[in-house]
Formats: sequence, structure tokens, C-alpha cells
Amino acid sequence: MTHRVDTPEQAIDFNNENSNTSANPTFDDVLGARLSRRGLLRGGVGSVGTAMLAGFGVTACGGSDDPAVVEPPPAGPKLLGFGAVPKSLADVVAVPAGYTASVLFALGDPLAAGVPAYKNDGTDTDFDKRAGDHHDGMEWFGLGADGKRNDSAAERGLLAINHEATTDEKLSSFFLHANGGTSTLPRPAAEVDKETDIHGIAVIEVAKSGGKWAYVPGSSLNFRLTSLSPIEISGPARGNALMITKFSPTGVMTRGTLNNCGTGKTPWGTFLTGEENWFGYFTRGAADDAARGNDKSVTALKRYGRNQGAASRHGWETGGADDKYQRWNNSKTGTSADGSDDYRNEMNGMGYIVEIDAYDKTRMAKKRTALGRFAHESAAFGKVEAGKPVSIYMGDDSRGEYIYKFVSNALWNAADANAADRMAVGDKYMDSGKLYVAKFNNDGTGTWVELSLSNTAIANYANYKFADAADIAVNTRLAADAVGATKMDRPEWNAVNPTNGEIYFTLTNNSARSVNPGSGQYLPDAANPRAYTDMKGSSAQNGNPNGHLVRLKEGNSATTFTWDVYLFGAESGADKSMVNISALTADQDFSSPDGLVFSKATGICWIQTDDGAYTDVTNCMMLAAVPGQVGDGAKKTLSYTKTDGSKLDIVTPVGKAATETTLKRFLVGPKGSEITGLAETPDGKAIFVNIQHPGETTAMADIGDPAKYTSQWPANAGYGAGKRPRSATIVITKNDGGVIGT
Repeated sequence: MTHRVDTPEQAIDFNNENSNTSANPTFDDVLGARLSRRGLLRGGVGSVGTAMLAGFGVTACGGSDDPAVVEPPPAGPKLLGFGAVPKSLADVVAVPAGYTASVLFALGDPLAAGVPAYKNDGTDTDFDKRAGDHHDGMEWFGLGADGKRNDSAAERGLLAINHEATTDEKLSSFFLHANGGTSTLPRPAAEVDKETDIHGIAVIEVAKSGGKWAYVPGSSLNFRLTSLSPIEISGPARGNALMITKFSPTGVMTRGTLNNCGTGKTPWGTFLTGEENWFGYFTRGAADDAARGNDKSVTALKRYGRNQGAASRHGWETGGADDKYQRWNNSKTGTSADGSDDYRNEMNGMGYIVEIDAYDKTRMAKKRTALGRFAHESAAFGKVEAGKPVSIYMGDDSRGEYIYKFVSNALWNAADANAADRMAVGDKYMDSGKLYVAKFNNDGTGTWVELSLSNTAIANYANYKFADAADIAVNTRLAADAVGATKMDRPEWNAVNPTNGEIYFTLTNNSARSVNPGSGQYLPDAANPRAYTDMKGSSAQNGNPNGHLVRLKEGNSATTFTWDVYLFGAESGADKSMVNISALTADQDFSSPDGLVFSKATGICWIQTDDGAYTDVTNCMMLAAVPGQVGDGAKKTLSYTKTDGSKLDIVTPVGKAATETTLKRFLVGPKGSEITGLAETPDGKAIFVNIQHPGETTAMADIGDPAKYTSQWPANAGYGAGKRPRSATIVITKNDGGVIGT
């Protein structure tokens, strides 16, 4: 997830939405219960020489790994056989000795023949035919010599890449415009057009030739989807009254995909992208509640972060009278009863998992509404078995939000893995099924609660009257509120361990945790057990500023699971009894875990950070871990003293301690960047990683003075023109041609 780390307190942070005011448990119901915490990586790892190389990146969003098949990874070289990379504040990409990181594909790079090279001075146009901004989650799709799908291909393929957002201080994406752009309203149409085009996704062909990787600028397989591309509505919300707009009076279409963060890859070979912090792109008029008659849509809008009078992130609605600008005004401005003459329902078309056939750009993308609407990160598939339903795991990345699971009605048919019509297979498995939300119990067990009108808690919910299944699909958060789901510390990416099928979630951080909760705050609990103060220089950061990871093991039914905490982020010198519970060393410590991917080639768990708490000590990073399993550790008690003198004890099972052979820092990125997204070739000999928003702390006023940019990456690594920082995809290989991470 993208955010400016220098955002002043009074500023609006569109990526830190906090609209869950429900009384649902934050696990204060679970106080005194065991918090299953596994794999607290804390072993000592010796630091070896590192290669300081430019071209590696991560974004704060998540993406998922390939569908999990529960089987041991193949035997091979020793895992984590590299020297740990030390923390760094340098404006470079640092990887272990014996590895090379190279820039592959950066903001503005051409995707089509005839598009000129990127000048990187703010005068470039045609961004619908160029790389977008803020590279995020990413997936690999192999290509054979015939240019068709080949799942075993390791030297030619397609990369499907999310372009989540853009670097902005106030309204303008200032690195895109010659003079930094306009920071007041109205915005010029030419600026808005650039900014809408750099959002969305890109699919690019990449190939290895002569031992080096490169993307293919003029490939006929390359394509973009932007925030204006036509996309089909699929699943229970298709054609529903909630989806009717001036653009689609029948409610079956919408325009664009937005704020794409995490990803997924289906067992049938399509790309999934999650729409995360989309709410901030829309504005609502100051009197819109009354214009809507204070109906239930007002409740829904507020639950998704749009109060009346809310300003938009970029002011795109002021670009002109054209429909493509007015669609960003989410107010009721028309006179129709159904919304067919305005965009009062436009926001209902955002917030989904979107399916795209990366191999066939002629196929229209589909928003899979059955998987729910919220701030989606990644979508990870559980073990797929013939004759059994398909399961998909998801998180809602906002403070105090929930963890979800979708289970298909259709039973898996292995023949569908290679079906000719991949989007039709998506219809079969993702348009009809059951959507569940997680409740974590105080004994280390949990329950998946179905979100359906058959659940009386939803049917009789006092705060919102659900009409049908489409209403639940569109207003999933309200349905989860109704059943008392467990509030979590910002569920970001999730991934499934291919070795044992367990599901891992990153919980990035949460400033709302407090032992003495005030308005908008809540107590720590078993699954989110820490509330402490972390100092960044002289600034106090409260709550759970460093984040942690939880993991789940499915039970014998579709509605039960067990869980524990896998790893706590912390500074190595922090109190080991209350903060650095994982006893991380200086070669392992990290803050704000975000991206999460399991390698199918090696079983390594790659953990990426999107941090603002520890950035006075180190830039964001990526670690490699070899995890164990749920319940492999011992219990630990965290004892708090409240201001009234009372005690608060939380019992937390701590996982098996990590060692230098089970956790190491593998990469540190350039200044101001986050590390996000990871895809690998099937042989594990190349990984692709995204470096998102290097230099995002640069002041807009300094756009004319490159010496004041907080980063000049990747230009300082010899890639491309100009000195303005650019998000980019990098490729990492081992110098001896071996498997990454060994």
C-alpha cells in the first residue's frame, strides 16, 4: 500500500482509511486467551559482503502467489545460503554477494511500437501506451516458442504488473508534469489525463537472451488497462440497482480498475488484481446526504470512507465537463430514481478482485463481485483438489478490518486448468459460492462465518437493511460488521505455504491499538497483542507501529481453523518481552510487513516491507524465511498496566524461534521506496521484484532542483534519461546461474 511517510497530521491520508466504527471484537474478547504465534524469526544471521546494485523494488500492497499445491518442495541446494544484507539508507538496491539486480521496466517505458523513449522531464504523453506508476503486485505467465501459454517456460513469458497509484503531495502527481503540475482546483485536463492513465495494470513480454533479461517494447502481446478501460461486472452484483450509472444504465459495466495492489494467479492461468485504496479518488458534495434522502446508501458510503463533503485525492472531477471527469463525483446530481443520469453509484464499481486473461488482450476483464468489495490486497488460492471446491483467501487493508475466504460452489475439475476459454472457467469458479469472514477465538481456534441473508445477524442487522446477495457483495464490510468479525491490524497480502497449505497474512501496523483506548482506538488482543511506543528520533509512534504476521491452518470443515502469530516486526534492540518478541537480530529486524509470496520453486517465504516507522535507520527491505507450522512454539504472556493501575495479560503462543538458517534479510531498496510484488520463473533462477515510489518524500516545491530529490533511482544506476525517480520492476539472478535464495 502506498503512502507518504512525511504526511503531516492535518493532511488527508487516502491510504490510511479507518471507517470501521463497529463494536466488533478487536480480540479484547480474547484477552487472556492463547494467541497462537508461530515462527518468531529471531535467529542470528552473520552479515556477509553485499552487492550494492540498483534496480529492485517493492510496493506496499500485496500480491499473491500461484495456487498452492500441498507437496514438499523439490530437493536441492541449501536454502538461505547467502549472506544477510545489512540495513542501509543508501539510494541503491542492495542484494547479497553473488547476485545481480538489474532494472527491467520503469515508469514511462514504451509498450508499443512508435512510442518514443521516455524523456523523464514531465513532457511525456501517451501514458496509456507506457508503463504506469507505482509498480506493485506481479505474476509470471510462461510463453513457449509459439508465443502461447507454456507453464514450464523459464526464459520467455509475460509479466502482469499492477500500477497502484502515483507520488503526490497535494493533488498533482508532480514527477509526471514539467513544472510539477497544479496543486489547486480546478486541475487542467492534460494533467488529469496523464494521471488517470498511469493507474491500472500492464502486461509485458519479457525474455532472456545472451544471459540477460529484457522486456520487449514492441511485442504484440503487451497491453495496458487504465482507470478508464471498459470492464465487465460479473457475479451477484451484475445488473443490480446498486451498479446503475450514467455510463452503464443496465449495471453490467464499469470503467477502469484503480489502486491495484496485490495480485493472484488462478489454477486456470489468469491474472487477478486487487483494488485497494480506491475510495479516496471520489468526491462527494457537502449536502449529498440530504440529496440522497439520508437513505441507506449514506450508511454504505460512510462505511467505505466517503462522508459528504469528502475531497478527492487528485481532483480529477475538475478536469472538465466531459463524462470521464464527472464520473469521479460520487454525488447525487441527477433527478432519476435509479441513478442512470449521474454517478451516485460509481464508487460501487470499485473495490473488487478483477480477473484478466494476460494471454489474450482481446478478452474484457471482469470484476468478480462474489469475492466481496473492500480494500483488496492479494487473492491466494488454497490447495486445489479434484472434486472439491476452490478456496480463495483475501484481506481488507485498513485499520480494524477483516480477513475473508471465498469457497466456490463448483467442484474443481483438473481439466479446467488447461481450458481454452479461461475467462469462462473464471465464471464457473468465481461467480457463485460462499463468502466467509474470520472470527478468531481466544483458544487459538477460529470460525469462518458465512456472509449470507440466511444468517439472521445479517438479515436482521439494525444498522443496514440488506436487500439481497448483491447488496452483501457490494457492502461486504457492513455484512462482516453484522456478524461480529474480528478487527485486525490492517490485513495486507496473504500467501499459502506450498509445503503444508497453511495461510499466512501480513498485518502491517495499526496506530489505533492502545492499552488505554480513547475514541477510535481499541485494546490489544490475542491475534493483535501488542500496544507500545516506538521512538523514531524524537517522535513517538504508538499502537502497533511495526506490525506482525499471522497464519491459519484449516480445520476438518470449511468453517473452522486454528491460528497463531508467525512473526513480530521490531527493532533488534527493542524490549524482547513486549516488543521484539521474535528476538530479531540486527540482520533480521524489520518493520511493517506488507508483500508476501511463497516461492513454488524453493518454498522460501519472501516478506517485503512498506514502512514509515524504521526509516530513520533503514530503507524498506525484503527478507527470506523458511517457516515451520502453526503451533510449533510455546506460550508467552504479555503483561500491561493500564493508567488506572489494573492489569491486562495476554497469553500468546510464540512460534519456534528462527535461526540464521530460517530468516535472513535479502534486499534493501533505495530511499523512499517500498519493496513489493514478486514473481519467479518456474525454475526459480530469476525473480522479478518491484521498487515502488523511490523518492516519494521529495517536496513538490523542489521539482526543479534534482539535487533536492530524496532519490534519483534508477537514473543513478544508469537506467534511463533524466534524474526524476521512477518506480520500476527489477530482475534478480544468481551469478552462478543457480536458484534464487540458495
